[in-house]
Amino acid sequence: MKKYHFIAALLFCSILLHAQERYFLNSDTRLYTSTSTSAEFLGYFKYGAEVQLLSKNENGWYKVKADNSSEGYVPEKFVGTRLNAADIKTVDYENPVLAGGDQYYGGNHLFVLVAGLKARALPDKTSKIKEILFTGDPVPVNYLPKNQEEWVNIGGNFDPEYAKFTLRKFIGKRPDFNTLIKEFDKLNPDAIAERKTVAERIVELAWNSDYSKLAPAYQRYSEVVKQLNDPKLIADTELNMAIAKGLDKHKLPEQIIAFTQKAEFVLKGIKTKSLFLTQKELVKTFGKPAKTANIGDECGVYLSDLFYYYPDLEVSVDEKQNKAEIVKVFINENNKMILNTNSVLDNTLTEKAFIEKYGTYITASIKVPHSYSLQFEDSEFRIEFKDGKLFFIEIFFYC
Repeated sequence: MKKYHFIAALLFCSILLHAQERYFLNSDTRLYTSTSTSAEFLGYFKYGAEVQLLSKNENGWYKVKADNSSEGYVPEKFVGTRLNAADIKTVDYENPVLAGGDQYYGGNHLFVLVAGLKARALPDKTSKIKEILFTGDPVPVNYLPKNQEEWVNIGGNFDPEYAKFTLRKFIGKRPDFNTLIKEFDKLNPDAIAERKTVAERIVELAWNSDYSKLAPAYQRYSEVVKQLNDPKLIADTELNMAIAKGLDKHKLPEQIIAFTQKAEFVLKGIKTKSLFLTQKELVKTFGKPAKTANIGDECGVYLSDLFYYYPDLEVSVDEKQNKAEIVKVFINENNKMILNTNSVLDNTLTEKAFIEKYGTYITASIKVPHSYSLQFEDSEFRIEFKDGKLFFIEIFFYC
C-alpha cells in the first residue's frame, strides 16, 4: 500500500508540473484536425503563440488548445517551453496574422476593421464588455481561426484577466484611409445608414493616423450628421471639427512648454509658485484635510507619498520640509489656473472657447472625450470638462 501511494504521489506531481509548464510555438504553423499536414486545418498560429498541451507526443504530434479554446493538432517539432534567437522559423506566407515590429504594434497583431468594436470577456455575444475598440486599433493575435464567424482572443493571453474576444470577421489588415474616403464618396446620398457606418470608420481611423486626416474625415461625418438632424450629434461634431482644426496646426513641443512654463494656480486667493505652496499655507487656507492617505509611488514622481484630500483639491505633502505640491484641482469660483497674463482657466471657461483658443497647444483623443492634455516640462496638465464647463485640472507626472 505504501508503495502504491508513493507511485501515485509521483504521478500526481508529474501531472502538476506538466500542467504548470508553459508551451510556445517556435514557428508559424496551423491547427490541424488530425495528425497530418494534409488534414483539414482550423486556423493559423503565428510564431510565439502560446498553447496548452492536451496530450503526450503522438508520433510527432501534440494535441493542443489555442487561446480561443479551439482544439487540434500541431507538429511536435514546433512546440517548446521557451523562445530564443536561434529558432529556425518556418514562415507560412498564407498566415494573415502580422508579425510585430511595425509602427503600430510590437507583437503578433491585426487591426480592428469596424467602428466601436466591443471586446468581450468570453467568446460569447452576451458576455461582459471589457473594452470598446476603434477602427485601426492594433490588437494582439497569436491564433486566428479560418472561419470568419469564430471567436479570436485579442488579449494575447490565456489568463482571463487579459483575454478579450471578438469575431474573426471584425479584424484584419489595417484599413486604408483613402480607400474608405473613396468608398464613402461613391455612396448614394440617400443611403444614410450606410454612409453613417462608413463615416464612423473614417473618423476613428483618422484618429489612429496623423492629425491631417481629421479634417477630411469630419467633413464627411458632418454631412451625415446634418442628414440625421440630431442636435446633440451636431454639437459634438462641431466641437470635434474645432479640435481637428487645432490639431492640424499643432505647436511644437518646445513651443508648448514655453507657453506653460510659468503656469500657476490661484486657490482661494492664494497664488501658488508654479505647482507649489507651503504645507502651513495649505492648512491655513483650506483647514485640516478631509482625508489623508499614503500612496505608493514607485517612480518617485511626487513630492511625498503623503496625500491631503480636500473637496476641491488633492495635494502631495512633505510635512517635515513644509512643502505641498498640487496634484489635482477642481475648478470653481475659488480655484483657477493662470497660464499667463492673457490665459486664465476658470469656472467661466466653456469647452468650445477653450478649444478655439488653445486647440493648437493641446492633445486629444476620441477615446476620452472632453479631456485634453497640455504639456508642462516633465509632466502634463490633464484638463477635463463636464457639461461644457471646466471641471478639473490634474497634473500627470511622467515616470
